[in-house]
Amino acid sequence: MDTFEYISATPRVLFGSGTLEQLPSMLQTFKTKTVLILCTPQQVSTAETVQKIITDAGVAESAIFSKAAMHTPTHITDRAVLFAQENKVDGIVSVGGGSTVGLGKAISIRTGLPHLCIPTTYAGSEMTPILGETENGRKTTRRDPKILPTAVLYDVDLFATLPVGLTVFSGINAIAHAVEALYASNTNPVIQLFACEGIRVLCEALPALLQSSEASQQDLLPQKAAREKALYGAWLCGICLGSVDMALHHKLCHTLGGLFNLPHAETHVVLLPHAVAYNASAPAAAGAMAKLASVLPDAEGDAVRGINALYRRLRTSQLSLGGLRMPETGIDEACDAALGSNRYKNPRELERDGVRELIRRAWAGEQARRDL
Repeated sequence: MDTFEYISATPRVLFGSGTLEQLPSMLQTFKTKTVLILCTPQQVSTAETVQKIITDAGVAESAIFSKAAMHTPTHITDRAVLFAQENKVDGIVSVGGGSTVGLGKAISIRTGLPHLCIPTTYAGSEMTPILGETENGRKTTRRDPKILPTAVLYDVDLFATLPVGLTVFSGINAIAHAVEALYASNTNPVIQLFACEGIRVLCEALPALLQSSEASQQDLLPQKAAREKALYGAWLCGICLGSVDMALHHKLCHTLGGLFNLPHAETHVVLLPHAVAYNASAPAAAGAMAKLASVLPDAEGDAVRGINALYRRLRTSQLSLGGLRMPETGIDEACDAALGSNRYKNPRELERDGVRELIRRAWAGEQARRDL
């Protein structure tokens, strides 16, 4: 076995069904008097539910800031920090997906306030010390242990009304974290175990949730079991994302998201098969590709084949960057930005022709092929 280093740095996690009711006791450990509750405009009702639980328990005052946005624009963070100062808050609760969690991280790293996350998607940002922020169309990413949230409360019941499309997209987003962790420059056997288990259970749960999206009431119990499995898998994949370096796939997602304001999860979905295809021929990724193929249904020993088969089962194979409203004229701009400074470590050298063709195929919505 090769020499490796494993560093564990994760927040306190409470996982289960109905765990939202334990929020007051978790907040008491923060010793906060006034809490800032963060959400997007679409999740105000969920934030208000959280606010009522806090208020009824009498553990803290609270104020809601509902302007969280994709890619964590710095001007939104500026407004939120000012709002927090005006309300004299001494703790943060973020309720939602990656956009809301990202805003909570941005406020926390600026102010030093403790940050509790209540995820409602499978994005996994709550388990990472990584913050991506956008300013003037450019998204920059940094890693700092201080960015890591203080605690995470997973309540499976909050996922009951998550639309099936978003369920699938954010679930594949989670899979992408684990895929790149398998061939990360600083991967290790522990993270590889997490990655394989996370991918395996998500590959079981996501098709089940898709198939049961029009189920009758008597099928609600199997749906809940599948949601539990999906959330467990996403949690493991989030740990992977927070523990090792990412590679080409995440570099492209951050670059394109910042340049063209593309939806984060869908961008992950479109790019993942092509990033896997790009790295499939790299000798440094051979072991990782074999592990990936072993946990993908219908892979038959080929990770690219397995990803394509999964996408057909999840009915996502026709998505494209063009369909997400990225202009065709942006292909070269995206390639230049991805190959610029601050390159991510990748098992295969980043070659302009190959990276440009990867982006072009993703823009056109072509099926991933190993000939990149």
